[in-house]
Formats: sequence, C-alpha cells, structure tokens
Amino acid sequence: MDVTDIVDREFDTYDETTAVSKLRGAFDDSSRKALVITRDGRFEGLVTRRDVLSSHEKTSRKARSLVRPVPTIGPDEDIREVARLMIAGDTNVLPVLDGDELVGLVRADDLLRRVQASLAILEAGDVITTDVVSIEPDESLGRALSTFRTERIRHLPVVSSEDGADVVGIVSLSDVLEFVTRELQRSQGGNADAQSRTAASSGGSHGGFGAREGESADLLALPVRNVMVEALGTTRAEESLDEVLETMFEFGGSSAIVLDEDGSLAGIVTKTDMLESLTWSEERQLPIQVFGTDLMAETTRDGLAERIEDVTRKYRDMRLLEAKVHFQEHTERLRGTPLVLARVRLYTDRGLFIASGEGYGDRHAFSLALNAVERQILEGKTDGRTKKSATDSELAKMYGWVLSD
Repeated sequence: MDVTDIVDREFDTYDETTAVSKLRGAFDDSSRKALVITRDGRFEGLVTRRDVLSSHEKTSRKARSLVRPVPTIGPDEDIREVARLMIAGDTNVLPVLDGDELVGLVRADDLLRRVQASLAILEAGDVITTDVVSIEPDESLGRALSTFRTERIRHLPVVSSEDGADVVGIVSLSDVLEFVTRELQRSQGGNADAQSRTAASSGGSHGGFGAREGESADLLALPVRNVMVEALGTTRAEESLDEVLETMFEFGGSSAIVLDEDGSLAGIVTKTDMLESLTWSEERQLPIQVFGTDLMAETTRDGLAERIEDVTRKYRDMRLLEAKVHFQEHTERLRGTPLVLARVRLYTDRGLFIASGEGYGDRHAFSLALNAVERQILEGKTDGRTKKSATDSELAKMYGWVLSD
C-alpha cells in the first residue's frame, strides 16, 4: 500500500526570507500545523506551529531561523515507511519530492484515514501507554510545561484532585503555548515591531514584546483548568483501533483517554502510537536489516535484535522503530580472525542514532558499536531530561515568551 492517492498537491510555500510574523499569521488563519519553506524555489524544510509559538525569535526575524529539516518521500512511497519516517522525524507532515521538485505533502491524518479499516485488527490495549503522567486542575501551567519538558510528552490527562482517578480533562503542550502567546499578544496590543519602533523613537522602552518576563511568569502561575479541554475523547482497552481513531477525529484531538471499567484513568493512546503500529512486522519483532551477513561467524540476526532491544528497553521514553547493522571486513587479522567494522543505526522516535566499532570478529565489533550507540542515547537523555525544576521565569525564557535579544 502506498501514498499515491493521499498526496496533497495543492499547498502554499514560503520563502526562507519570509518574516516570522507572516508565518504566525498563516497559522492564525488556518488549522495548518506546518508550513513549507523554500530557498531559491527548492524545498528547504518545514516550520511547525509549535516552532513558531515556542520561538524566542522576534517577529522581524526570517523563516530560515526556524526551519527544520525533515525526511522526504517519493510520490509512491510505502505507507509503512512513511509512518516510520514521520515518527523518526518528529513530524506529522512529510514533503513529497519527484526528483528535486516538491510536488505535494502527505499528512499523518490523511495517512491514518487511508489505513483506518486495517487498524480494526488491533485494540487500544495493544498500543496503550499505561505509565501515564497526569496533572490536577488546580496545578499551574508552569508545572504543566515543566512536566512536558522533563517527561518528553505532549499530552497530560487532568485528573480530579479528590481521588486522583476521575479524568476531568486533558491539556496539551500546544494548548498551553497557544494560550500564553495569545494572552501576551493581547496584553501588548498585538504588533511587536510597531511597539519596538515607538520605543526606539522615544528614546526608551515602554514594555513591548521585549519585556514580558513578568507577564509570562504570571500567566504560567494560572491553573491548568483555564486551558484544559473538557470535551474528552475516551475509549476502553478492548475497543478496536479504528474506532479509537474515529473518536479522535470526532473530538479533534490527537489522543484518546483510555478508561477502566469504573471510569478511572487506565492509559492514553495517541496518533503517534497508531503510526508506530503500522511499522510492526507481523510477528511484532524488531525490524532489523543486516548487511554483510557473510561475516557473521559468531552472531545471528535474532541475537543482534535481542541485544539491541535489551539496550533500548532501558529507556521507557524512547520507542525503537527499526535497526540496521552493517558489517565490513578489513584485511588485517589476528590469529586468523579478521578485523571487522560494524555500524549500527537505530531509528527511534527521538531521532536517528549511528555509531561504529572495529573489533576482531563480528561479535566484538558489534558490541563496541552498540556500546557507542548507548553512550549517544545516554547523552541525549541527559541533555533532554534534568532533575532541576525550572522556575516559571526560566520556563518563560525557554519557551520564547521573552522576545529580547
């Protein structure tokens, strides 16, 4: 099954020199989640709604400062590969190139609609995340943002403070970003550039978009109930995945709350979980490709897959999608055993990890390469997760609501 019939060939593009203020306007006027950025007429990358909302860039800055590279696909790409690339690239939109020419876009919602009937073979319980982090309605938006950051998640079920079980709403990272951005713009009268020019001409600052730290911190002190969505899409673990998807479309959400028989919180299912299910093999084993199998004297494909899964299983916030292992022989030998180069590539929802190792024999080389990959994962985990709780002021700076130089 390929994406030929779901490629959207009508789309707008924005040159890399487009002002960020114009990009914000494009998002305000539509339900789009990503904009296509070009350079000299050629595809350059995407700017997402979240990129713009969480940016510290002034509105006079150009699109090139926010553009992110994403994987590209061909007009007849296989749907499973598209799902894998969306997860690995952390994007719900993929550009379609025919040669060097941008000919269309494929969106996650359209892809899921295309395969919705096939999802009926799975249940919500097959993809559910049960280790759910939740928040109470009276906790602050700053606490929510801190949780999004440290837990590397984008949705927080809001549970009753009385017993911690009754789900009363849900809040997403986008909900918080849009709320704070909207309120800050409203309090400042809207046009950042105009205010900056007025301040400059009068020889001083009148607050403007460059002095909003206090206001943003005040907004982050507001309770989550101010932003949470109360109209929930809920499901049960035994409900088929196609029905869960229909619930998401009905409520306009990207996740569904899974409830126990007594109505308490059991877990959460997201559209990303559904995309990931499309990448499973029939046996639901790790998809692993091995190149240079003639050099595997001490290892087997199943053995390699098991060791890779043992490593990645340690990191519950990371999903492993696919692995590739390359073996290459050198002429050097030690007591008859060749020097082997092993290269390991792990495609995950946190990005692509690549490392190499050289050793005498395939087992030694693979072990060194896998150890190097794990060090990369650990470094990424350390950079992305910190035990230090950010203050509301620090969060305001982190998410770009102090638009100063």
